[in-house]
Amino acid sequence: MEDYSSSRQALRQAHRLSRRLLAVPFILALSGLLTAGYLSTFTPARVVDGSRVIQVRTHQSTVEGALREVGLQLQPEDVVIPSLQAPVPRNGIIEVRRARLVKVSVDGNEPRLVRTQRQKAYELLADLGYTLTVNDALKVNGRYDENLPLLARGNGQIDAEVELRRGVPVTIREVGGATIPLKTTARTVGEALLQAGYVIYLADAVQPAPGSVIRPGMEIVVERAKPVTIWVDGRPIRTRTLRGTVGEVLADMNVVLLGEDYTRPELSAPALPNTEIRVVRVQRELQIRQDPIPFEKLWQPDPELELDTQVLSQEGAPGVREQRRLVTYEDGVEVKRELLADFVARQPQPRINKYGTKIVLRTLDTPSGPIQYWRRIRMLATSYSASTAGVPRSSPWYGRTRCGIPMRFGIVAVDPGIIPLNTNVYVPGYGQGLACDTGGAIRGKRIDLGYDDTNLRMWYSWVDVYLLPPVPANIRYRID
Repeated sequence: MEDYSSSRQALRQAHRLSRRLLAVPFILALSGLLTAGYLSTFTPARVVDGSRVIQVRTHQSTVEGALREVGLQLQPEDVVIPSLQAPVPRNGIIEVRRARLVKVSVDGNEPRLVRTQRQKAYELLADLGYTLTVNDALKVNGRYDENLPLLARGNGQIDAEVELRRGVPVTIREVGGATIPLKTTARTVGEALLQAGYVIYLADAVQPAPGSVIRPGMEIVVERAKPVTIWVDGRPIRTRTLRGTVGEVLADMNVVLLGEDYTRPELSAPALPNTEIRVVRVQRELQIRQDPIPFEKLWQPDPELELDTQVLSQEGAPGVREQRRLVTYEDGVEVKRELLADFVARQPQPRINKYGTKIVLRTLDTPSGPIQYWRRIRMLATSYSASTAGVPRSSPWYGRTRCGIPMRFGIVAVDPGIIPLNTNVYVPGYGQGLACDTGGAIRGKRIDLGYDDTNLRMWYSWVDVYLLPPVPANIRYRID
């Protein structure tokens, strides 16, 4: 009975749990609908503030409220499209056009900061009550170009600097010439003359002085000097002068004559209009040239030195030949050259090497017993036979040596300039041989060891070659 009651109670609890679980999806769906409904009340838009783009979702009804909500600070001169009172455009763009911050200076007065939506300087100046004329100078960011745009930088920086200088009326009077009225934007007399196309030379008289500040109504008097050209140090100096002689003109220009310098025309000649004065610079230079005299390289035999022994007897030293010339230059161009001396300052000293001619017989132990030799030469050994000598079998010289005897083991090919023909030699590992053959490739310290075709052994190694008595009469004492 108790087991039955427990089962019914468990069934009731499971039934209540299943009803609660069925309610969960319904609650979640209802919550999602409420959230979606709430989110649908936001108005999405984008705020473009220069290069910055801000995504907005707002409950504000006007553009002004949306901008305030995202924290944008506006200046009175800034422009917002659509207007601040317009409704927020759903999925649209709110554009903020920032006013440019421009520093404006007029006629050198204290500059002031102005905010403007204008893109050109002359438009901004017109807003400020300034009308430009052809005599005015307008500088934008340091450049005289009224069409340069006033670009916006943002971040509170000054976007552009505008400087206006208005023309001031002055009169330029040239002594003996015309009087010219003009308006100038120059600060000084010198700048005004330059703007008017006047080139002022060192000797011209200008009143007031070129550094004087321009005043309205000022009269500028220019007294022209006569034009002259001075050629000095390879370049022309074109100037004007009120002086009477060539010497006075050069003194005004601080041109100094040194040493043997002279002028054409001479210093006392009158300085007439368009005179060309040439200053000729004269220089004299002593040139010393030393040329080496090569020394000779001499070899001397020494009977006290053993064969194949060399010693340096005297170091060589080049000699010196010296030439002295006096060279005259005018304006850097050579006009005269005189030979003052030509002699041998030091005689060359030859280099003397001594080589031994003394022949000493020595004994070498070999597998066949001791032998005597009178010279040992380090040579590259190769080998050959009649069939490998490169002579066709049909040739009458096939199997014949330079000496005319048949090719066989014990015949070696040499360079006769190193080992005379018919010299007996001994080669370790080969044995004795007779230098009785030559070859096109056998040059210098090279020896070709002869074999029969039946016992040919290939060689390619450096060996000591011993020359055996008798000593030939035609010995080459020096082998380099």
